[in-house]
Amino acid sequence: AVTFRHYIGDSLLDVGCDRAVLRTLLDDDVRYTGVDIGGNPDYRIDLERVERLPFSDQAFDTTVCSDVLEHLDNLHHVFSELVRVTRRHLIVSLPNNWANARRPIERGRGSIAHYGLPVTRPTDRHKWFFNFSEAADFLCAQAEQFALTPTEFISNEKPRWPVVRALRHLRYLSSLRYRNRYAHTVWAILTR
Repeated sequence: AVTFRHYIGDSLLDVGCDRAVLRTLLDDDVRYTGVDIGGNPDYRIDLERVERLPFSDQAFDTTVCSDVLEHLDNLHHVFSELVRVTRRHLIVSLPNNWANARRPIERGRGSIAHYGLPVTRPTDRHKWFFNFSEAADFLCAQAEQFALTPTEFISNEKPRWPVVRALRHLRYLSSLRYRNRYAHTVWAILTR
């Protein structure tokens, strides 16, 4: 919340809020609304089955959707609903699945969280497998389709010693190759 504080207006919709931790990080004057299928939301909604979020057009100054879309078959429809209910800023994060999967794949062993073929049906799993550049391309294309301005793109990666990070940058001179390999999340702030 601190990183994106200047994008938060008077009202915020947290889509995929789980236990609504974001609510505790906001100033008291921000009207918070959380949506999720479980956890502690204000509205219990299954995004896979909803045709329309139960909010009017541009009902929220800011909408946050953090690591949710990759769990949905209908992510394109849900994205359009996020745009519909947002007045000013849409903050979306997507994981770089390749960063999490590459080591087990390279080593030819182990399992990949949220993927694979588990013995019993999982309660949750990712339904899309993409890397950093695909996630960024998707977010840019959606911004263009809905006439939003990509205000900021931020990538996160696991903390590493500066020497390790520097050596990795030398090995993967292209920043895109580096991000596809080591960035864990892409954050986009899209503005009306």
